Amino acid sequence: MKRLLRAASALALGLFAGAASAGDAPPVATAPFDYYVMALSWSPGFCDLGGERKSPRQCADGSGYGFVVHGLWPDNKFGPDPADCDPSRDASSADLAATRGLYPTDGLAAYEYRKHGTCSGLDPADYFASVRAVRDAIAIPPLLQGVRAWKRLPPEAIRQAFIDANRNLRPDNIAVTCAKGQLVEVRICVSKNLRAFATCPQVARNTCRRDTLLVAPLR
Repeated sequence: MKRLLRAASALALGLFAGAASAGDAPPVATAPFDYYVMALSWSPGFCDLGGERKSPRQCADGSGYGFVVHGLWPDNKFGPDPADCDPSRDASSADLAATRGLYPTDGLAAYEYRKHGTCSGLDPADYFASVRAVRDAIAIPPLLQGVRAWKRLPPEAIRQAFIDANRNLRPDNIAVTCAKGQLVEVRICVSKNLRAFATCPQVARNTCRRDTLLVAPLR
């Protein structure tokens, strides 16, 4: 377990910049798909839009969650995206312990492995090491750190803030999603080998089309 965490941290230092060696990286996914989508959920928006009933601990006052990992999803350029590839496979309690601080709850981590991780061809430890490596490599822009009051921002300003904060990130790698006028998620496409952002126009074109979004404050 410590070896996997060290590998994830080392990979994060050079991810998308070509600095990580092959020995540092979690194993490359073996299943057939084109790239990953890292979905980062804006926790205050999730909680405001019904999430409080689903995840009361995540949404409790004082929880302090901003962007949290919703999932790392195998995705395809064309055709259906894989899901529920082997629902009989489950992450162990040790696997879930290694995700603390990554997903907001163990339940979400377990669900995400069954629904999406099994479609990577990786076992839970290697899949979660990949999730951590990608998450650690993505910088949250200052504009969306420590939000203590409601903000109203154009979706394009949010997308540009991520582009400015992350080397090599381009508009065709990222989408900002919304619901009921609020920020919900930022989705960033990553290559299957975890070494570059991936071009994913079908994801990017689903970015929110509203003029402005409400960004809920941290709880």
